[in-house]
Amino acid sequence: MIQAKSIFKRFEPTSDPVIKGIELTINDGDFISMMGRSGSGKSTLLYLLSTLDRSFDGSVLYDGIDVKTMDIKKIHELRNKEIGFVFQFHYLLNELSAIENILLPARKSNQLLQKELFARELLSQVGIAEKADRLPANLSGGEQQRVAIARALIMQPKYLFADEPTGNLDSINAKMILDLFEKFNQQYGTTIIYVTHDKEFGERASKKIKIVDGIIGT
Repeated sequence: MIQAKSIFKRFEPTSDPVIKGIELTINDGDFISMMGRSGSGKSTLLYLLSTLDRSFDGSVLYDGIDVKTMDIKKIHELRNKEIGFVFQFHYLLNELSAIENILLPARKSNQLLQKELFARELLSQVGIAEKADRLPANLSGGEQQRVAIARALIMQPKYLFADEPTGNLDSINAKMILDLFEKFNQQYGTTIIYVTHDKEFGERASKKIKIVDGIIGT
């Protein structure tokens, strides 16, 4: 379970808050979409909930433990073993092939051999199994994003956060990715929270959160 308690976020000490006292509980197994206009604070909130930004007022608790009390080692362990994140940009390493990029989290956890077959299964599920050995420069933007999504799923994380994961994909591949998210949610119990501008994809979530000017709207 993730709990956000009275979260405020300012980018400058004297600026108005971008996130304004949000209270939120995310239960294990939730499948959540976050929607709102550009600048509403939804991506900022996603970063706070995912521990990627710990500079805020209030508390974010993972199973009752405040992330602000965790040391660097504990935070890195949490992020590598239990959290997957899909950014708007893919952030692949150019010198590594698609399969090598996907396996980076497994390498960090000394599970490279155990995860290689699963990595190839993920490549198949995102529709680019035949491009496992290609470098990012030889993949389209949409293909690079699908590699990044597979990388986020390789450790079968307890939590998956995704910031506009289908923004660079056509409608067919976007649907494929949402189908994959639903499969992980249902088959593995992965808690999924994703930001989207696409109302149709937002409606696919079982729980929908609308962010309006830094607060949860109705």
